[in-house]
Amino acid sequence: MEIHIKTFEELTKAELYAILALRCEVFVVEQECAYQDLDYKDQKAIHVLGKKEGKVVAYTRMFKPGDYFENTSIGRVVVGQNARQFGYGKDIMEASLKEIEENFPKGDIELSAQTYLVKFYRDLGFMEQGEGYLEDGIPHVRMVKKD
Repeated sequence: MEIHIKTFEELTKAELYAILALRCEVFVVEQECAYQDLDYKDQKAIHVLGKKEGKVVAYTRMFKPGDYFENTSIGRVVVGQNARQFGYGKDIMEASLKEIEENFPKGDIELSAQTYLVKFYRDLGFMEQGEGYLEDGIPHVRMVKKD
């Protein structure tokens, strides 16, 4: 899988369409969660695309402190259903963390994790913070990776 890191303005129309299609495929259709994915935050985000044979198969978006949460944050972590057996989730998260380490201010990194993925994020150095909560009807927990 090839990693591409881009600002919103650097994304091609085809890449943006592929990102939105992947997020819709997983978060709306597969997880049966009707929610407002287009939240006008993509314009501030740094986008991490994982491409296999030219197709976007994995994705995250990152925010500097204050653009989404108080801390640097990662969100919309997604891997297409047909690509999950290859470890791309770990690859896309490691690429995101490396980009943060090299280009973002020092500090904690936070994310809102679906609770079934807590072990996945723990293995990347994140720890739960506070109580779980429902986000768009799906159980989540805030997780933080300390600086």
